[in-house]
Amino acid sequence: MRLSRITAYMFSLLLAVAFALTGAGVAQADQSSGQRAAATGYVALGDSYSSGVGAGNYDSGSGDCKRSTRAYPALWAAAHSPSSFNFVACSGARTGDVLSKQLGPLNSGTGLVSLSIGGNDAGFSDVMTTCVLQSESNCLARVDEARKYVDSTLPGNLDKVYDAIRAKAPSARVVVLGYPRFYKLNGSCTTGLSERERSAINSAADHLNSATAKRAADHGFTFGDVTGAFTGHEICSGSAWLHSVNWLNIGESYHPTAAGQSGGYLPVFTSAA
Repeated sequence: MRLSRITAYMFSLLLAVAFALTGAGVAQADQSSGQRAAATGYVALGDSYSSGVGAGNYDSGSGDCKRSTRAYPALWAAAHSPSSFNFVACSGARTGDVLSKQLGPLNSGTGLVSLSIGGNDAGFSDVMTTCVLQSESNCLARVDEARKYVDSTLPGNLDKVYDAIRAKAPSARVVVLGYPRFYKLNGSCTTGLSERERSAINSAADHLNSATAKRAADHGFTFGDVTGAFTGHEICSGSAWLHSVNWLNIGESYHPTAAGQSGGYLPVFTSAA
């Protein structure tokens, strides 16, 4: 669905030099990994958080899928020039849509796959609609319903998707991206949802990420946690990388902005890839 944190180290000059040398080694390793991935094909699967809804600059040929040139898959491909790039993530996609509509480009030559999926299965769009338009009690009940779905049904649906990806692309490195927390608690927002509602929604996002990460790990896939990258950039933070309710373009509500794609998702994916 993370990180890019800035940490100030007040160590001695010797330790600072040692840290710099270590950092250089990590950067070289990341670059080498990226070059290996770029030497093979890259396929970007998933839902609106991968297609780039909210980032703007959509490819007119992608129709309602709203694939953006500012989404992390397109940004990574532009920076690394993989041997082939198939961008098939689509707004509104659920696990069943990935299975029936998105796996065609995968083959034995696919070296890298990215994927975000599960939020629509769990009904997070309906959760947010309920929370914005109805009472706090209805909101909390709908959040609890989503959590129960994540516990009971989503793992099996994720297993089907992950099994199918591995079967079609047996040598690929598969990176499963999670979802950010939507809200900074006790932040700058003075109207809208209650803090109790915001906290419940954040907790549900964490719950979804935990379930997704577990299924990804059990399939040998890498999970890219974006919560850290978005920390300080949630709604109510004053520097949000997520759209709040956008009544003029309701579909972009609660999706990453272009800055959220480039500053949140892209670094996490680049590191994992």
